[in-house]
Amino acid sequence: MTSMTAVQSDPSPIVACTISRNVQNFDLLIEDMEALLGEGWGDLGFGEALAFLGQPDSQDLEFVAMAIDEEDEEDLGLISEVIGAAKARDIKVVLIAEDVTPAALHQLLRRGADEFVPYPLPEGELAAAVDRMRRASVVADAAEPAVKLSGDGDGVLIAVQGMCGGCGATNFAVNLAWELANISKGRAPRVCLLDFSLQFGSVATYLDLPRREAVLEMLGDVESMDGESFAQALVSFEDKLQVLTSPADLVPLDLIGPEDVKQVLDVAREHFDYVVVDMPTTLVQWTDTVLTEAQVYFALLELDMRSAQNTLRLKRAMQAEELPFDKLRFTLNRAPKFTDLQGKSRVRRMAESLGIRIDVQLSDGGRLVGQANDHGLPLAQHAQKNPLRKEIAKLAVELHSIGQSDAEAA
Repeated sequence: MTSMTAVQSDPSPIVACTISRNVQNFDLLIEDMEALLGEGWGDLGFGEALAFLGQPDSQDLEFVAMAIDEEDEEDLGLISEVIGAAKARDIKVVLIAEDVTPAALHQLLRRGADEFVPYPLPEGELAAAVDRMRRASVVADAAEPAVKLSGDGDGVLIAVQGMCGGCGATNFAVNLAWELANISKGRAPRVCLLDFSLQFGSVATYLDLPRREAVLEMLGDVESMDGESFAQALVSFEDKLQVLTSPADLVPLDLIGPEDVKQVLDVAREHFDYVVVDMPTTLVQWTDTVLTEAQVYFALLELDMRSAQNTLRLKRAMQAEELPFDKLRFTLNRAPKFTDLQGKSRVRRMAESLGIRIDVQLSDGGRLVGQANDHGLPLAQHAQKNPLRKEIAKLAVELHSIGQSDAEAA
């Protein structure tokens, strides 16, 4: 480690520095910085950093690693100023936090921090974060948005939420979006798939897509988002389906609020004919925002006790908050076969006991579904004749027909 006061006389170029109240409280950070940069880094306090970042010498810095803990939350204003000063110099910021509240993290990420790494540092994570920032800089220098958008519409919003883990909600959302994007050989609808399962979203995996750093940058500053920055965050699947993946790293569930979500949805609907949202299984503060905005809200469940209990909990919660529970379109995945009369009877009893109507029943696609997901392909490409794929394609046709009828009526 090199003192920043000796920057001009030290022969080793200083390419990064840590900024903290006391770097000795973050001994793992010291070890990782030395392993990554040798002697080519320095250390500053918050006040010193603000002064140094205002000097021409700071332009030589590639990144700063800002380490904070719960005691630093009293100085969030100063820390935000330091982040702002670094961004003004085009210096990348890695935020390293220990025992800091989600609200504080949210504020600092919105201010412009490029990466977030929890402390104690997982092995190799600081180096990985620096590598991601370097690659993002190369991509940014390459210039053009990955997707070009034209804003002239009011797209249909379709949300998908699972009533329990592993019920196939993400698989349904991915394949429904793909079928909508290929509904017509002539003028195909413009379709966007949003992975709002911010922490453990699998849309990128199911379509073998990269998770772009621009996603976290956009979500961290939704207020200034426009069509261009939204396009920068999208990735294209075979030039037919545009996808907003979940962030590359774990982020707090309250990284975005209801107003942020509505703004993202508004921009997406302005540029696409259909917007399909893969919702997190967990209810968050903006679930009702998506529910209110959506034209169709699919709720996937299975014929088992956990789905029944979770559906009952959801029904009670929504009715207590006077939310439109009747808007949910319950969809039974891995439904009994047509010849399974006992299974059909169980479905009917389940619906009656929960006081719901099961509008859609989807077949069990079997092992081919998991294989398609592992290969990063929609079912239409991996197993075109799979019964689940045929039913999702039929449902997409129905939705598109309704959408066209509504557009003509308007």
